Amino acid sequence: MDKLLEAHLKKHGIEYKEHRHKAVFTVAESKSIKQRIPGLHCKTLFLKDNAEVFYLVGMPAEKRFDSKRFREHFKIRKIRFGSEKELKEKINLVPGSVSIFGAIYIKDKGVKLIIDGKVWNDDNVGFHPNINTSTLELTHKNLERFYNSLNCEKEIVEL
Repeated sequence: MDKLLEAHLKKHGIEYKEHRHKAVFTVAESKSIKQRIPGLHCKTLFLKDNAEVFYLVGMPAEKRFDSKRFREHFKIRKIRFGSEKELKEKINLVPGSVSIFGAIYIKDKGVKLIIDGKVWNDDNVGFHPNINTSTLELTHKNLERFYNSLNCEKEIVEL
């Protein structure tokens, strides 16, 4: 696990269960490992709008991203994936390891953490800990602790 993330979770009393597994880069690849990990299987997207605002979006793995609804909610014209370079610059991550936990690296007002309402309302969720060789299982209480520990723009949205 990312050492800065581990320190952040400990500092804020955020409990989790870590499930180690082979590296996975896509939702399709992760289906086989998900069968052994309790909770809602989640994914995270790193997106950028036409005004150079970035979004770190945590949502159920099987849910299709509705770009129209997203654009309407945030009143933006266009949305696309951020580049590998932007991902590294903005949240210190690499493709395949994108996670809501990357929010600990947000240093400027140009990146917002967005968590889907289904993820927020679930009792138990799983996200990569900024690496794709394990999954952290969190209860809602601990997801809420993580969310509240962050000093960045954030929002719970029904996607």
